[in-house]
Amino acid sequence: MTQVVNWIPFDSIDLLAEAACQRILTAAEKAIAAHGSFKLVLAGGTAPVKAYQLLAKQTLDWSQWHIYYGDERCLPVDDAERNSLVAEQKWLNLVDIPKNQIYPMAAELGAEAGAKHYADIVAAADKFDLVLLGMGEDGHTASLFPGHVHNLDELTHAVHNSPKPPADRVSISAKALSNTQELIFIVSGAKHDAVNAWKNKEDLPVTHLCPATGVDVLLSI
Repeated sequence: MTQVVNWIPFDSIDLLAEAACQRILTAAEKAIAAHGSFKLVLAGGTAPVKAYQLLAKQTLDWSQWHIYYGDERCLPVDDAERNSLVAEQKWLNLVDIPKNQIYPMAAELGAEAGAKHYADIVAAADKFDLVLLGMGEDGHTASLFPGHVHNLDELTHAVHNSPKPPADRVSISAKALSNTQELIFIVSGAKHDAVNAWKNKEDLPVTHLCPATGVDVLLSI
């Protein structure tokens, strides 16, 4: 399937974060009205975390929110570099989402065990309502890196040779991340080269995400 991209630029990272927050709230309202739950996949990175901080200030009924992670570093659960720890500190621990509806990756068990464990969680989730992703300067997203080869039918991947430390990670696959009602990339910082390569349809991990509804890229670069 060919990726369809809608580029939405912002003048600052704060405006980008506000827009991302609003998109999350709108998607939640729509999903809960449609089928009684909201299944959201979180991204790491500066701009997404700013959006999470805005969500933490919202007064909502959080009881039908279900939180997943696109990827995780194979580090101890209390390591400051874990995506889950940052999301918990900035948002999830500050609101009343039921703890059994937050699904961290067991990446502390190692890449293979963590990926196997999370594949069952992704399978049970089936289709997500909203997937948030960032993009690195090399065009990677989640822990899907340029030049890496994975089984395309897997729901999750064990990653052993990340070009950025730590080498070992767990990532939801492009196939599973594309199985969503809505997919939003949140891109900020010095990413001009990667964005230009993406627009030129070069073979980057970000180009492998092809949900039926297309891709929105919110960017401030």
